[in-house]
Amino acid sequence: MPSSPRLRRAALALERVLDRITNAVAWLVLPLALLLFLQWPLRDAVGAYSRQANDIAQWLFALYVAFAVRAATRQRAHLAAGLATARHASRWRRRVDRYGEAILALPWAVFVLVAGAPSTWRSLVGLEAFPDTFNPLYFVIRCSAWLLALGVLLQAVVGLLVADDRAPADRAPDADPAP
Repeated sequence: MPSSPRLRRAALALERVLDRITNAVAWLVLPLALLLFLQWPLRDAVGAYSRQANDIAQWLFALYVAFAVRAATRQRAHLAAGLATARHASRWRRRVDRYGEAILALPWAVFVLVAGAPSTWRSLVGLEAFPDTFNPLYFVIRCSAWLLALGVLLQAVVGLLVADDRAPADRAPDADPAP
């Protein structure tokens, strides 16, 4: 299914934007690690602020994961159907690489976007706080789940439009297939 040059250029531009956002969000891992490390000294030595550090770390982690899943998909660094397709011809593996994400992940992403939209919107508009500490920004966690689904959807669409250029090199399976 070749795509038009204009559609392909738009998909590549979208992918570049997503890559830039993902690269920026990747830096959240540093304050996340710092906050997780500081929880114990804050609780034991200072006697305060450990729950606030935990709450902030939770929403940083939610944002980080929302974009990390997309990055793992983009880099093919996630669980894949490699074992199931190792016995098949390279043409079949390329088809699974190209359409598998759209068939398997796209419906889930659309479902989460549609089903989660009302509660995500209410959380965002109400600036929902953490239920146990009443600290602000719990809505960031809800929005992150929605962003994760949006990232999966956009990556699947981009993958469909530009996958021909990115088919992985044919490689022999790691182990001999069973007879």
